[in-house]
Amino acid sequence: MTAPPPAAPGPALRRITRAVGHWLDAHAARGARITVAVSGGADSLALAAATVVEAVRQGHPVAAATVDHGLQAGSARQAARVADQLRGLGFPSITVLPVRVAGSGGPEAAARRARYDALFPLAGDGAVLLGHTLDDQAETVLLGLSRGSGPRSIAGMAPFNAPWGRPLLDLRRADTEAACAEAGLEVWQDPHNDDPAFTRVRLRHEVLPLMEDVLGGGVAAALARTGRQLQEDAEVLDGLAVDLARRALTGAALRLDELQPAPAALRRRAIRWWLIAAGVSGLTADHLSRVDQLVTDPGGVAAVRLPGRWDAVADGSLLKLRPAA
Repeated sequence: MTAPPPAAPGPALRRITRAVGHWLDAHAARGARITVAVSGGADSLALAAATVVEAVRQGHPVAAATVDHGLQAGSARQAARVADQLRGLGFPSITVLPVRVAGSGGPEAAARRARYDALFPLAGDGAVLLGHTLDDQAETVLLGLSRGSGPRSIAGMAPFNAPWGRPLLDLRRADTEAACAEAGLEVWQDPHNDDPAFTRVRLRHEVLPLMEDVLGGGVAAALARTGRQLQEDAEVLDGLAVDLARRALTGAALRLDELQPAPAALRRRAIRWWLIAAGVSGLTADHLSRVDQLVTDPGGVAAVRLPGRWDAVADGSLLKLRPAA
């Protein structure tokens, strides 16, 4: 279970290692600490096996962490087994993070929040690497499409959204499974990954295979490619929107006359940037659409209630944010 990768890694592990190296070249500052989040599944174990070699070769201090969600009997023992594997791979620092899963949005969303909240402090000035693959990206894009929440959602996961790094987005789940087999690593099969109560599981085992069959293959890669193209488009639009917001900014408000002539795609992005900069979180496409109405039709709506008990209001020639009454 704790056997390290062979001295001469096989082709799958070499592909994983190259992907990690390319990610480090593109996104990691010299000497930045790299922490790998490891569940014990094939994706994160393969990522760990590659990172402990490649990051050290490039001069990065490395660490690893595993999260015990406490959702299954024996979860603490499983976390200990993962830590043992990581020691066998040569990680000098390993953290086991017990978390409490609670809150809104269902068990998947609650577990994700708990996991990310626990991992975030480990990043410091470096990065936390996650084992998401092209298959995960395809599922994420498809979920975003089903929600109808706009191009930001359909764009899926970015290779780097500080502090979260995802070096494996161009590789398949089959690559990580083969890499673990080459390295002699025992992969944990999370029973939740086969539980049809979870939407993502049904996408993985039912929807995507059906789409591949009906459309003649290549669907996962096409969805991931779509996400990547939308990310590139979003980077350009977001940059233009920030410029627009800064031109419109006067004190803590935005000038309506600067926003109104702009295309809706830029205007709503500018509004989003302004609201987030003011500390408003949890924004949805509906929130942005209704605040945009304040800009295009200032007399039509008195105020738009936003998360955190904020109101957006059109006050004369300005779009303002104020605490809700």
